[in-house]
Amino acid sequence: MELKTIELTGRIDSGNAAKVEEDIRSGLDGWTGAVELNAAALEYISSAGLRVILRLRKAWPELRITNVSPEVYDVLEMTGFTEMMPVEKAYLSVSVEGCEVIGEGQNGKVYRIDRDTVVKTYKNADALTEIRHEREVARLALILGVPTAISYDIVRVGDSYGSVFELLNCRSFAGILAEEPERLDWCVGEYSRLLRTVHGTHVPAGKLPSIKATALEWTGRIAPVLPGEYGAKLARLVAEVPERDTMIHGDFHAKNIVLAENEVLLIDMDTLSVGHPIFELAQMYVSYIGFSEQDPTAVERFMGFSFATAKAFWKRSLAAYLGVENGAALTAAEDRIRLVAYVRMIDWSRRHNDPGTEADRAARALWTSELLALLDRVDSLDFAVPGA
Repeated sequence: MELKTIELTGRIDSGNAAKVEEDIRSGLDGWTGAVELNAAALEYISSAGLRVILRLRKAWPELRITNVSPEVYDVLEMTGFTEMMPVEKAYLSVSVEGCEVIGEGQNGKVYRIDRDTVVKTYKNADALTEIRHEREVARLALILGVPTAISYDIVRVGDSYGSVFELLNCRSFAGILAEEPERLDWCVGEYSRLLRTVHGTHVPAGKLPSIKATALEWTGRIAPVLPGEYGAKLARLVAEVPERDTMIHGDFHAKNIVLAENEVLLIDMDTLSVGHPIFELAQMYVSYIGFSEQDPTAVERFMGFSFATAKAFWKRSLAAYLGVENGAALTAAEDRIRLVAYVRMIDWSRRHNDPGTEADRAARALWTSELLALLDRVDSLDFAVPGA
């Protein structure tokens, strides 16, 4: 979409509003596209100036105001302008160079920028929509009783945006497991308890998307390339997974669980959805085990702890979450989880690394072999859900 930018400067009040409007209209003469009023240098606007903007919007409906100072933004918000047209604040710039990464998800990273504050950066350079979405769903989770951090500011980080959170003395579980392996059992207990809280949280209809709908997309891409009747069976198994109205985090791993002032919190909330826990557990298996089966150093590069620690943490957390001892029940549940995890990994690899390197092809061959073996013995993906 074509865009023309007009700079607003100084003060716009009854003394100069008519002249400002005349100059803007002169600059837009003959223009029919979108208009941006850049308010970076605007110090004050009165009701006379607001009426100028209203008249301009009638002439150029695709008008937006950007780089608005907090003081001017307050005026625009109080008078309803932020509901009538796009209005973007001027954001403080921060640097994350050299900062510790304490969390990482599919769409961004969380950095500690000082003792009490962290910032989540987004991979998407135009991330304001994502930030607003995450702030909204994080607020929903908090209202529903899930302990999470709430963003209180938006900042510029390089060419993109970040969301600022106050997390006092926070440490990720990944950092704790890497630096204090003797606390493994404590981490398992807190991690599985928080996971049960999330999966026991009922979400009002329409507030979050269905994770099953996403899983059906993975399956739809993988099933046609499986041999014989395997594809049809896979499609049937995923289609038969019961719908649920309970919360799924979507990226529940040790870098997204933090200890802040003795409180365990869940961060990186942009992937929230609803559905059966098997889809969450499958993603957890991918994070701890799946991508490291071919390369055991992968989890250490991502999490900071060894593959041996990852395997122990996964097994103990799953047993604690399900409330079962190691045995047939745990193996049966893990088989179901692994089946979905391999579908997820094969689909991801085909979309990102196809045909890829020799190592990529070897990994897909391994995952496909495991998937087919699981399809030979798994007849349902459902299992007893804790708290259901």
